[in-house]
Amino acid sequence: MRYCQLVLGPAGSGKSTYCAALQKHAETINRVINVVNLDPAAEAYTYSAMADVRDLIQLDDVMQADDLDFGPNGGLIFCMEYLTEPDGLDWFKEQLGDYDDDCILFDCPGQIELYTHMDVMKNLVHQLQSWDFRVCAVFVLDSVYMVDSAKFLSGSLAALATMVQLEVPHINILTKMDLLNKAAREQLEVFLEPEIHELLSSEHSVSKFNKKYQKLTYTLGKVLDDFSLVRYIPLNINNEESLMDVLIQTDFALQYGEDIDVKTQDYEYPDADDGT
Repeated sequence: MRYCQLVLGPAGSGKSTYCAALQKHAETINRVINVVNLDPAAEAYTYSAMADVRDLIQLDDVMQADDLDFGPNGGLIFCMEYLTEPDGLDWFKEQLGDYDDDCILFDCPGQIELYTHMDVMKNLVHQLQSWDFRVCAVFVLDSVYMVDSAKFLSGSLAALATMVQLEVPHINILTKMDLLNKAAREQLEVFLEPEIHELLSSEHSVSKFNKKYQKLTYTLGKVLDDFSLVRYIPLNINNEESLMDVLIQTDFALQYGEDIDVKTQDYEYPDADDGT
């Protein structure tokens, strides 16, 4: 059995930083976590990658191809669809190897439609499962932009759409907690385990839009309540306890290690006749 996290979320939300921090944390607890870059448009990352999709296909090459006419968004979709075709999957499977009981983080692109309503990532999930992977989705949101009820609602609905589309265990993480000042951290407490209807009617939700479309926002809030999605794990990459908490949550979602054989040692029992 193998285990993997699909690290998803909007561009700039901290997906690559999350992968690097978790990989480094794993080293401190004598555990190996590998990372695969699945972003064909990535310019740089700080983790050690066991595979890089740019070795197969790059966004710049697709956009510059004479026989193709794609912009950045269309080109990225083309790259990800190419990965899920037979040639791409053969390359992908070879890069992943066949090690048992390892955990891999897939650092995914920041194009949100890949997760919310297109089938390309869902097809990739099914392929990984056919290769004996247990898969969970880690949806990353930037805490700096979540200390506002309208943005909180928008981000939560994007996470909900991803959860429904991919149909795998799902965890939401608020990143960049280390960048918040004390006042912002105190304000963010309201959003970690919120009462949706109270939140949308509070002082955090006084925009003209929310006043005009109050019934709409309450209905959307009820959807989040019904799916029990509005729970977030705050992550401070400079805090080892915070990293460990995230790792525990993802391990639980993946049921990591439950199939690993218990290591035992054979002992020679003394002979009853020798008096010992």
